[in-house]
Amino acid sequence: MTTTNNELRIRPATDTDAAPLIAVLAEAFHAGPLAEWLIPDPGDRRAVYYRYFADAFYQGLARGQVYTTGDQTAVTIWYPRLAPAPTDNPRRVEELEGIAGAYAPKFVLLEEMFDAFHPDQPHHYLAYAAVDPRRQNQGIGTALLTDYHRRLDQLGLPAYLEASNLHNRRLYLRHGYTAGPTIVLPTAGPPIWRMWRGAPTDSGRTPFPPTRPRRRSCDRRPRDHHTDPARTGR
Repeated sequence: MTTTNNELRIRPATDTDAAPLIAVLAEAFHAGPLAEWLIPDPGDRRAVYYRYFADAFYQGLARGQVYTTGDQTAVTIWYPRLAPAPTDNPRRVEELEGIAGAYAPKFVLLEEMFDAFHPDQPHHYLAYAAVDPRRQNQGIGTALLTDYHRRLDQLGLPAYLEASNLHNRRLYLRHGYTAGPTIVLPTAGPPIWRMWRGAPTDSGRTPFPPTRPRRRSCDRRPRDHHTDPARTGR
């Protein structure tokens, strides 16, 4: 489905969009407290982030819903979560080791923390929203969000995301999200704000659901030769 919003053509992304949209993701997330915590070295961060967001883009095409603009300057990756997702995927550790190398331990930790605190209530999950840094503050990201939120409201479904800095937290508050309990990362990591946009009701929107950390059936740690601390962000 292709829609027009604020004179922007919004459409589903395809394989042919891979190169420009992976670059948009890697550049948009390159700076910030989470990125600096994950990978302190900017040069290493650029290389690892390209591989990480290439993986994120293709995962989104395979299992989620990826949207972009006609000029490929912005992208959102959504996942319908209508039932609790499994928390154990031993292959993911190996995948992250291949993507991030020595920086893999913090990536593994970050994804495990996100999984553990993810709400079980049916919703759509905004994993990533990115706008080309040269085109930010022009309403492009707002157009993408508004278009998807309208469809969620028609379905009567809420949305959930994690915001990794105060600027993004304020942005999502303006889009009708409320902030829930934060995720506190260890080893001097930045706070992560869990955000919820409730389903529409006669009296407003459904509140942030109570969430208890989910226990795992196995300990998913990287192999010993990748225990170097240092890594990248979201």
